Amino acid sequence: MTSPLPLASGRTADVFAVDDNRVLRRYRDGGDVAAEAAVMIYVGGRGFPVPRVFSASGPDLVMERLDGPTMLDALLAGDLDIPAAAEMLADLLARLHELPARLTRDPAVRVLHLDLHPGNVLLSSRGPVVIDWPNAVEGPPDLDIALSALILAEVSVGDRPEVAAAARLLLTEFLARADGDPLRGLDRAVAIRRANPTLSAEEIDRLAVAAALIGDVIAAGSTA
Repeated sequence: MTSPLPLASGRTADVFAVDDNRVLRRYRDGGDVAAEAAVMIYVGGRGFPVPRVFSASGPDLVMERLDGPTMLDALLAGDLDIPAAAEMLADLLARLHELPARLTRDPAVRVLHLDLHPGNVLLSSRGPVVIDWPNAVEGPPDLDIALSALILAEVSVGDRPEVAAAARLLLTEFLARADGDPLRGLDRAVAIRRANPTLSAEEIDRLAVAAALIGDVIAAGSTA
């Protein structure tokens, strides 16, 4: 049997081409992808745009192979403008939060992605598709919005000045379009990011500044 062809590597997983229609996402530290696959199958079955899941076993998740760049790549290449990207992110979160929770009947609880940012949206020929669901849980939608905003804010105050200004503009545009109140979920969002083992010490140190920026952007928007 031919070995899968490496396609990409992230902070926790590697992606391999299985064939023209499938990719294998393998977590380097092992684990079990069953919960991640179950969420993807659930939301996908209700019309939310995710890759089709073919199989899930241990650390291996075999999914639909999609064409197109990530939203992040399209932004960096100048092929997607910031207002359109912000609208797309806000719309994807709103569509996800319209779905009933999978594990509870509590109407205030929804499926949360908790990592929805431009690097996790593929601009495929069938439209934007959300990838990377290992952090998915059920909870209040405001937390999901707060996590997305916090990730954008981290880039805005990060050590890459060439993208910081664009990230801040994207954050501003996103917050102007997102439903709910991200400030209600912000403290918990910071705690989740602080516990993320893939963040460096420098990234963790910037979380307070990033959170403060979100408050500043929201305050400025309310007085505009």
